[in-house]
Amino acid sequence: MTTNSPPSAPLTLVATAAFGLEAVVAREVERLGYAERSVADGRVTFAADEAAVCRANLWLRSADRVLVRLGEFEARDFGELFDRTRDLPWAEWLPADAAFPVRAKSVRSQLRSVPDVQSIVKKAIVESLKRTYHREWFEETGLAFGVEASILKDRVTLTLDTTGPGLHKRGYRTLVGTAPLKETLAAALIQLSYWNADRPLIDPLCGSGTIAIEAALIAQNRAPGLERTFPSEKWPRISPLLWSNARSEAREAITAAAPASIVGTDFDEEELRLARHHARAAGVESIVHFQRKALAEFSTSRRYGCLITNPPYGERSGERSEAEAVYRELGRVLAGLETWSIYVLTSHDRFEQVFRRRADRRRKLYNGRIPCTYYQFLGPKPP
Repeated sequence: MTTNSPPSAPLTLVATAAFGLEAVVAREVERLGYAERSVADGRVTFAADEAAVCRANLWLRSADRVLVRLGEFEARDFGELFDRTRDLPWAEWLPADAAFPVRAKSVRSQLRSVPDVQSIVKKAIVESLKRTYHREWFEETGLAFGVEASILKDRVTLTLDTTGPGLHKRGYRTLVGTAPLKETLAAALIQLSYWNADRPLIDPLCGSGTIAIEAALIAQNRAPGLERTFPSEKWPRISPLLWSNARSEAREAITAAAPASIVGTDFDEEELRLARHHARAAGVESIVHFQRKALAEFSTSRRYGCLITNPPYGERSGERSEAEAVYRELGRVLAGLETWSIYVLTSHDRFEQVFRRRADRRRKLYNGRIPCTYYQFLGPKPP
């Protein structure tokens, strides 16, 4: 990576995450070299520089977004919200023609009205910009800067969204199958397992292949955001050289080493067609293999490995019995894999009873808005 980038200013960044994945994201942030961090519900906050905006967007696998925190303060009335917002250094980030839509949320706060919060924050930013640009009207015809106002128990956090469409939008999944698993959650399931590139990985209910493809990206150390763009790439505050350096670093980090084995199987040929298409788009078609195979036909000659899967949940009326039939069959075909580590994500509250095996660990996660449990059956460590 080149090193002739301009000096970077200290920033406070926030990596947002689905509930239950905060610790996974915190470990990712630490691996990027940002050790000074704090973890709260749905977010990991860390001290960094402007180059970290680029690197975090390119590399974070399980986070939802990367935000720049401009301010955090207490506000119990709209006057205090206006004054504290106006006094923040908005002109350091927003040019005179910036478009800055404001999104807001308020939880257990005296400032209950979200539309009023949005309006007050917007007006305060305008007043702040007037001080720098000495004009009365802002056309908002330029670059987009998404402003987020989050209020929890009268504590206001104001941020700029550097990511745009969520980080699960890797760019490779252009076709959508039935009940797709978000790429960020799939990456988290893998990182919460014992799998590494030296062990086989199988998803026997792979659908459109997201778990297998994310494992392949990890195996080759491919930055998940490398093939997409971000609105902050055009922001004046962040030098294009920083983005260029970060992308060069990511490309140089890719390894051509082939993992032990990454396989996805499914009975639905249309889903497998999507899986193969996505693997090609992600650049990992040479190291991930998809096969048409019914669950009842599952078998493996490998003695040690990891099986990670996201079977149907049976959430809709009439589908519960069908889901239970899948769990029952899964339990039957996996009964002999005593040396494998098995991981299953489902919202079904009777999964263990139907699967006929108690998990060694359970972790509460959310698949979208669906509360789920990640059941972990841990096999022995390979010799």
